[in-house]
Amino acid sequence: GHVGFPLSLMLANAGFIVTVIDTDLERLQAIRGGSFPFRETGLPELLARCLTDFPERLLLSSEYSQVQSCDVIVITLATPVNEHLNPETVGIETCIWRMRPFLRSGQTLLLRSTLFPGTSSRIRAMLLSEGLDVGVSFCPDRIAQGNALKELSQVPQIISGSCAPALQHASALFGPLGIDLIELELHEAEIAKLFLNSWRYVAFGTANQFYQIASSRGLDFGRIRAAISHKYARASGFPRAGFTAGPCLFKDTMQLAAYCRHTFSLGHAAMLVNETMPDCVLEEARKHLEGQGRSFSGTCCGILGMAFKPDSDDVRESLAFKLRKLLQWEGARVLCTDVHIHHAGFVSVNEVLAQSEIIFVGCPHPEYSELNFAEGQRLFDCWGAYGSPRLQIRSGASELSH
Repeated sequence: GHVGFPLSLMLANAGFIVTVIDTDLERLQAIRGGSFPFRETGLPELLARCLTDFPERLLLSSEYSQVQSCDVIVITLATPVNEHLNPETVGIETCIWRMRPFLRSGQTLLLRSTLFPGTSSRIRAMLLSEGLDVGVSFCPDRIAQGNALKELSQVPQIISGSCAPALQHASALFGPLGIDLIELELHEAEIAKLFLNSWRYVAFGTANQFYQIASSRGLDFGRIRAAISHKYARASGFPRAGFTAGPCLFKDTMQLAAYCRHTFSLGHAAMLVNETMPDCVLEEARKHLEGQGRSFSGTCCGILGMAFKPDSDDVRESLAFKLRKLLQWEGARVLCTDVHIHHAGFVSVNEVLAQSEIIFVGCPHPEYSELNFAEGQRLFDCWGAYGSPRLQIRSGASELSH
């Protein structure tokens, strides 16, 4: 997956013998043939190097029994939230119980993806109750998808362990990557991952709330944001608006809310804002049509980009699909395109441009930055990806008197 496989290649490149275990036989076969399974800058080349120069360090298997020869077992299964926004730990518990017959005392389970706080200690206790002195380490992944090659060797790594051997295993694993290692307790490390992603989700939610306020008053959020940020260092962290989605931010924010018994009001407020951004841009388009005495019914609308973020081929939790569903409900004819994704029903970008009267930016891939839109074609771009805000900026003359 997106978390485990890039790390596997980096560790193999650093000299470790790595066994990749996955139940997807087709994907494993494709990897053996040199095909990288998703978009990651530089990693297809690293995979080719691993397969050519040191294939004995990168082993691929679908059998859990392979863990018995490993000192450290890295698990990258995340904890999802269910329809009630509560964590579901069944997946990771099932994974560990399937490995149970092949585990031995002295090994370390190194957990990498989001866990509900307390899960690491619970797993340690479960294994001890089975007579297995297997250490547990939680070392949260903080790598931006698409930049794994660069960030795995640059971003400091938080490490933790249930015992001294587990912490030593974590240090030995990440130390050769040449990054700072920051030690926390297990529970602290689990919370750190949730705090980080929830903070980012709330920050994006703040920008999106401002966008919605500006839009409701007929104001240009991008122009206002540009004015606020111009040569003003304290506004450097003010994010742009856009569809805040993907496999981590929403889920981790809801995990934190569940952890504090749903008293995390900021997180819930951010969810209400971020999840309704497709509704917001739809209402902007509705006002445009109503001004012409029309509705969405029969109108051809195009969506540019369906991934959850630019320069990615990952559609998990993408709000562009929610926008498509809303438009279809309104009776619009919807054409979708994505330069990196080939789903049934998607069309080419040229077809979207040729047939759509209204175009929404679902995901502003860089490949779309130079597109030309027809006269009369209306673009709705909550990301602010097209066109720089028009600001009148004058340099003031200062005269010092003595």
